[in-house]
Order: sequence, then structure tokens, then C-alpha cells
Amino acid sequence: MAHVQITMLVGRTIEQKRRAAKRVTEVLREELNVKPEKLTIAFVEVPRDSYARNGVLLSDRTDLQ
Repeated sequence: MAHVQITMLVGRTIEQKRRAAKRVTEVLREELNVKPEKLTIAFVEVPRDSYARNGVLLSDRTDLQ
């Protein structure tokens, strides 16, 4: 059994997550011989005010807007 957790900022569409789940599954099947039925993937979406880089909340950064 394998589990992948993808942590990302909120804002991706459900279709983007569908495509990502499919591609991640394909890569792990091809490269690591993981059976798709034994793989789980969790998308953890974090709001910009709960994620910081270099000591600054992303919601406070103007260069990323």
C-alpha cells in the first residue's frame, strides 16, 4: 500500500485534481510498480493565510498576487 499527500494552496479546480491524481497514479504504477488499487492520494489545501515562506505569510506577500 502506498499513500501520497499533496499539500498545496487553495484554488485548484476539481478537474485539475482529477488529472493530477490520474498522473500520479500512472507514474507510481510505472516507476515503482504500485498497484493503483493499493494507492491513496490526499490533497491537503491550505489557505494563503496559513502558509508562510521566509517568515512571511503568503497572504501578506504582494509579489505573489
